[in-house]
Amino acid sequence: MESLRGQLLIAGAGLIDPNFRRTIVLIGEHNEEGALGVVLNRPSPLTVGDAIPSLSAMAPPDDPVFIGGPVQPESVVVLAEFEEPKEAGLLVLDSIGFLVGEVEAGAIDAVRRARIFAGYAGWGPGQLERELEEEAWIQEPALPGDVFTDTPDELWTMVLRRKGRDFAILALMPLDPSMN
Repeated sequence: MESLRGQLLIAGAGLIDPNFRRTIVLIGEHNEEGALGVVLNRPSPLTVGDAIPSLSAMAPPDDPVFIGGPVQPESVVVLAEFEEPKEAGLLVLDSIGFLVGEVEAGAIDAVRRARIFAGYAGWGPGQLERELEEEAWIQEPALPGDVFTDTPDELWTMVLRRKGRDFAILALMPLDPSMN
């Protein structure tokens, strides 16, 4: 099994689960025990300053808290770009990774920028592989700009267009295909 760490999963047209419809998931870990990641394009109406003021020094207080996925939605997940990649608890892409465990005061100094998520997406052993075989997800290598995009609502369309012509057509599909 080849690890999908650092890959994007783009929700395919047949994926209608409301937790994942038209989402982009960054895979942070993938091994024999399963996989986990965060949904990059679901900002919530809550801001970092309102929901988790203690992290306002790491992420701007007026930035949204993102809905990282349906697993443990009450947990806080920090995805950050680090001055020194070795400071990441789980390195995913270049100098981008997750802080793992309690966020200590010194960690703030090691972070260039951060995104805060409530919850994460998770798959048990073999579950993600089965979903990939069913073509529920489309894979694409992640770029640093995907993680910290200023237009998360456009990320699904943008990444599909980046994949080329056949996928660009999918990006034009309306949310309700019967409206076509």
